[in-house]
Amino acid sequence: LFSPSHSSLISQYIPTTTITQTLTKTMAPTFFDGIKKDFKDVPVSADNKISTTEFLEASESLVTLFDLLGSTAFAAVQKDMTGNIKKIREQQLKSPATSETLQDIVLNEKDEKKRDATQGLLWLTRGLSFTAKALRKSINNPDEELTVSFTNSYNETLTKYHNMLVRGIFKVAMKACPYRKDFYSKLGDDQSVVLAQLEAWLAALEKIVEIIEAFFESGNYSKGL
Repeated sequence: LFSPSHSSLISQYIPTTTITQTLTKTMAPTFFDGIKKDFKDVPVSADNKISTTEFLEASESLVTLFDLLGSTAFAAVQKDMTGNIKKIREQQLKSPATSETLQDIVLNEKDEKKRDATQGLLWLTRGLSFTAKALRKSINNPDEELTVSFTNSYNETLTKYHNMLVRGIFKVAMKACPYRKDFYSKLGDDQSVVLAQLEAWLAALEKIVEIIEAFFESGNYSKGL
């Protein structure tokens, strides 16, 4: 970074520990730097086929986002999403040749009496949609607290599929959302970097959710699930 002569001159005025701490802080990884797979790295073919393996890895990474919300109230949300990921992966392991893409899995199961992977994908997508809409509201409304963003998203997405008991669980979770500033600070120190990464990650997630929802609707694959 600096030539030897410049480095020695600088160290006379700025302690080495200060330089090191400054550089470390500048390069501190964000939440998105540490995830296993980003949604923007999930392969989507020209005809909108979504690669199963990378999608599941990106979904697992999204589940860890709820850890940053810092409340056990979200444990039920995480458990549900993780369970649906498991259903899809089990089908992939059982029949890898017909599970390369999410669409392949659904088409392979469509005539089966038991469609666990399809059901898992349907409910996982609903959970992803809920999360995506909540974060989009948060980005678009910088003065809005998370409890408002997540509650409004829930009312627009999942509430119609839930009974009174489940709605109560989610209501508690929504109220347990941390303050906006605390959540965003957990995503990373450099907020300009965090917001850029969040936007790219979220835009990719929204695209994938849109593709899956359109696919389910095209063949009425959610019928009976």
